[in-house]
Amino acid sequence: MLKEIACPSCGETEELAGDRVDSAITMRCDVCGERWERDLTPECQSCGSKDLVTVPHAIVEKSRGTQLSVVGTRLINLCSTCDAESIEQWQRNRPNPLLPRVLPTVGDVDDVLSE
Repeated sequence: MLKEIACPSCGETEELAGDRVDSAITMRCDVCGERWERDLTPECQSCGSKDLVTVPHAIVEKSRGTQLSVVGTRLINLCSTCDAESIEQWQRNRPNPLLPRVLPTVGDVDDVLSE
């Protein structure tokens, strides 16, 4: 999981805006007015590691009856330490995308990587 962006002064996570300038993003908190430069290097929310592996993740939907269909993919970053099991699973099944750990059932629409 990626680290949540929060204002370094007040901790706000919702009322934030950013402007991309070359290879950086200048962030602004609309609550307290703080400005800072956002590090564009993704890092693990759990351990802070920047050693991440980008893998395709399947978007799965229930199509009819009990049939599940992969309707698309999206790229996700997995931590080589915290998500080692998921990375290993993806490497065993390459070139197929990593399947979600929780598959949709009747009424579910969320694509959940882990609980």
